[in-house]
Amino acid sequence: MEGDSDRGEVKENEVKEGVASIALLPCGSISGHFIQLPHNICYGLHGTELECERECSRGEDYRLIKLTIIDYKRKKERDAFVECRGHDAARLSSIDHAHGWEKNVVGMVEEKHGKNKIVVSFNCETLKAEKAAEDHIRNFMPKLAGLDAVVNIGRMSITGLDFEDEELESKQNLPEL
Repeated sequence: MEGDSDRGEVKENEVKEGVASIALLPCGSISGHFIQLPHNICYGLHGTELECERECSRGEDYRLIKLTIIDYKRKKERDAFVECRGHDAARLSSIDHAHGWEKNVVGMVEEKHGKNKIVVSFNCETLKAEKAAEDHIRNFMPKLAGLDAVVNIGRMSITGLDFEDEELESKQNLPEL
């Protein structure tokens, strides 16, 4: 891949694949969870839409999202920047691989929010709306009940997500006693 030396190398064994359940809220935010299969490890997902400071002519169908991936067990989180396409049936992809965003917009996000080493891909396979969405939310995301969200369920892959790297780095940087 072009430019990988700038962003850091991503090892093949760092690919996490599984199923995600994501609530798309009317305000533009997203919330949900990702279950890594076959290990059944669950991560929280929370996304907020980024305002584009430059003229973006892609319309409402294309949005930039700051996606926070949360490991509740380790009490750690990592941010990734993704493009969200589609309205009710969302598709998420990392901005490094997104089509249509100008390089200066990608550069602006990297400058403001740091280098993106996490690559995310999600495609909605099941869409739940109205009563089906509300039932799903009450069962799996009760804090979001009553917010008129739609639910997307589908396969997700995350590459470059490593919560243990930070733990090793912080241990290596500790002064010796």
